[in-house]
Amino acid sequence: MSFSFSLTDEGLTTERLVLRQWSTDELSAVLDGRRLAHWAEDYPAEGDRVIAGFISEHPDCLRQTYGQRLIVEREAGLVVGSIGLFWPPTDRAIEIGYGIVPSRRGRGYATEATRALAGFVLAVPGVDIVYANVELSNPASGRVLEKAGLRRVSSNAETARYAATAADLLRA
Repeated sequence: MSFSFSLTDEGLTTERLVLRQWSTDELSAVLDGRRLAHWAEDYPAEGDRVIAGFISEHPDCLRQTYGQRLIVEREAGLVVGSIGLFWPPTDRAIEIGYGIVPSRRGRGYATEATRALAGFVLAVPGVDIVYANVELSNPASGRVLEKAGLRRVSSNAETARYAATAADLLRA
């Protein structure tokens, strides 16, 4: 399965999604528990609240090209999740994390968003590997990563690590 993406004024766009940076109003709304009209009915999920807290503690994430992003359905314009890179890279590797609200799961959005952001960051000088750590109790997340082109490279009793290089994504 192949997913193409492009960088536009809106953000990183795929066939069905826009991955764009958080606005300060969106960040404040998540932190304050307010609802915004352009959110899916079950957004934000717990993971989105965690990311909002992370961004509030690291406000430079709002200005970084390679930081945290919202996942927006292009057709409906609704925020349906978040995805991000934990910048800066360490030893030429960077961690990716993502989440889709329950009402939009099973549509391939997590795979599409992960593949696009991974492909985008692997074109950046100084980044050779993108990886994610997944709890073994969440096999669906492992399947998302495999469909996006990452492969399981290690595990312990609780987590598995998935990783990819640019060449891995080309083969996927």
